Amino acid sequence: MKRTLALDVGSKTIGVAVSDLLGITANGVTTIMRKDMERDTAELAKIIAEYEPGELLVGLPMRADGGMTRRGEEIKRFASTVLGKFGLPVNFWDESYSTKNAERFLIEADVSRKKRKKVIDKMAAVYILAEYLESKRPTPPEDDY
Repeated sequence: MKRTLALDVGSKTIGVAVSDLLGITANGVTTIMRKDMERDTAELAKIIAEYEPGELLVGLPMRADGGMTRRGEEIKRFASTVLGKFGLPVNFWDESYSTKNAERFLIEADVSRKKRKKVIDKMAAVYILAEYLESKRPTPPEDDY
């Protein structure tokens, strides 16, 4: 089985998370500080070479009515421009509330504001990936008792 590499693509950073080989757990990898497309692509290439994922998962901001936001359209363009170069399947996942959930988790873990700022995007990618992995797990059959 292959890993899934998840990205939380922002205008200033890209949070990165990766699954284990069995597709059970989501682990934070890093936060890429965005500079330009060439550098972003080079940084992602290093991570893809290291983890050898079978697919890429990209968080996509959606509106409450299910439509895509303007930022979502920018992320889709990023995915086709940058991620298309790697020849891996790219899937999208609704990232709604991933950053808020990550921040809530870090606050509850008593992580300082300064440290939270450094890891929030990576943790958002973990949330996106964890939800995706959970959706792919088979549901156990109900007991007939």
